[in-house]
Amino acid sequence: MTSVGAYEAKTHLPRLLDRVERGECLTITRHGRPVAQLVPVDGDREQAKAAAARIVERRQRLKRAPLEELIDSIHEGHRY
Repeated sequence: MTSVGAYEAKTHLPRLLDRVERGECLTITRHGRPVAQLVPVDGDREQAKAAAARIVERRQRLKRAPLEELIDSIHEGHRY
């Protein structure tokens, strides 16, 4: 992954976006430390659609779920 300084990113954003649009991933650094990434959106579109479908399905299912299942759903993924 290519690194770009924050000043360069600010100054040349349109060019950097062209590179990302062509599939390149860029890391933006500040004082040599990575602070952000520019990545193409299209690669994650299917993953985002699948996540949205899971949210809709879970929402429908939880409308008629018992209280215990609702509470378990809230805490799903939490580390104890």
